Amino acid sequence: MRGLRRIRPWVQGGLLILFLALLVASGMGHRSGAGLFFWFDPLVGLVNSIAGRTFHTTWLWAIFTLFLTLLLGRVWCGWICPLGSVLDAMPGPAERKASRDPSPRLRRLKYLILFFILSAAILGNLTLIFLDPITLLYRTITLALWPAVVWGINGLEAILYKIPFLQGIISSFDGLVRGRIIPSEMPIYPGAVLIAVVFAVVLALNRVRKRFWCRYLCPLGALLGLISRWAWIRRIVGEDCKACHLCARSCPMGTIDPDRGHQSDSAECIVCLDCIPPCPTAAQTFGHAKAKPRSRWEYDPKRRHVLGSIGLAVAGTGVLSLEPVVRGRSLPLRPPGVNDQEEFLSKCIRCGLCMRVCPTGALQPSIGESGWVGFWTPVFVPRLGYCDYSCNACGQVCPAGAIPALNLEEKRKAVIGYAYIDRSRCIPWVSFRNCIVCEEMCPVPDKAIQTEEVEVWAPDGQKVKVRRPHVIPERCIGCGTCEYHCPLSGEAAIRVKPATDLSTFF
Repeated sequence: MRGLRRIRPWVQGGLLILFLALLVASGMGHRSGAGLFFWFDPLVGLVNSIAGRTFHTTWLWAIFTLFLTLLLGRVWCGWICPLGSVLDAMPGPAERKASRDPSPRLRRLKYLILFFILSAAILGNLTLIFLDPITLLYRTITLALWPAVVWGINGLEAILYKIPFLQGIISSFDGLVRGRIIPSEMPIYPGAVLIAVVFAVVLALNRVRKRFWCRYLCPLGALLGLISRWAWIRRIVGEDCKACHLCARSCPMGTIDPDRGHQSDSAECIVCLDCIPPCPTAAQTFGHAKAKPRSRWEYDPKRRHVLGSIGLAVAGTGVLSLEPVVRGRSLPLRPPGVNDQEEFLSKCIRCGLCMRVCPTGALQPSIGESGWVGFWTPVFVPRLGYCDYSCNACGQVCPAGAIPALNLEEKRKAVIGYAYIDRSRCIPWVSFRNCIVCEEMCPVPDKAIQTEEVEVWAPDGQKVKVRRPHVIPERCIGCGTCEYHCPLSGEAAIRVKPATDLSTFF
């Protein structure tokens, strides 16, 4: 057991490096295994299948995680989960606060969150799935930490390049990593600050209690904890135990109870093996024990707690469904191939993978554009980036099937929205000067935007010829290339809007 304990940090470190490597590689065009950790996540697989009323084949890998949990307990949390590895590397509470443990009943909270998420999923709502640890970590790194790293590298290069003898080194380094590891241009994510704050809170809670997130909040940990109650391999305390309390003090989950003969709760134990080295008598081990069924712990959720979570989920989902009616239904633009907003919201797991692979930064996390029900789902913002006519990456990497996996030919025909010209801002219409940027940049072969030369009277009384753009709606796919490249500052003169009735804009 001691030897196995020494292996654990290497396993954690290796899997965390793999997680980060897949994240970096996905943005550089290597997307085949981008969703690997999501595939093995049983929580996102379960709620996506329930809410979407379908089963994505990639979730078959999550069955392995469930089997492993039933065999060994919560080894996912202690050995595999990249967020758990990050929390293990973070400092815990100060020594003077080590004995100030929150009420054990607080552990019940993660189960209530789990029941809320599952109940809402039955009603087709996935709003709180953003609390899943894999989606939380991936989204944070993709939209907040990684851009900060890239901008930091760019700034450092700009400073060091001013030193003459470093210019050659900086140029060589930049040529080596630019376009391979770090992008040539880093997209801007306006919602990154809020995402970073949420993650900072998770890390800060580690100073209150080691693995606070895992103990009290993690819904995936709660799901695996329920299964771990029947784990075949468990922690066993022998008769040689001297009640020295060293194992209890070393347990990062605080699940070893001196009042129960230093037994631990199999639903809370993450099989980290940290309790093994301190034991002076080797009185504890991990193995199969033909023991009596797991006894109840004071934080186990009772029937009223479960019913309360279900009631809150029903009420919350009902309120969220009324939100579009109250504030007015204004549908945001979605990734190509998404035609049914409700179906999309019932499948999207808010992971941020589509935003990571979008080469132009056109996909952004929704903060208020789609209301609370669509919080942190991807929205298409043409002014920040256009949908590349030669790219179908978002649908290819979506682990939940929320964005259809269209081939390139199908994607080029998928209508995202429709462009319309605001004649109160368009240069040829207002200033009587030629501007054909939107026509030039339109990637559609037959050009969805065409200009027509007309003679008009300018404000100074002169008759001038000017080429004015017009949109041909049956050719437009709403890729946003025209809006992105519009030379006006601020709001573009040509904008893409979702529409089911073309007469809304034309």
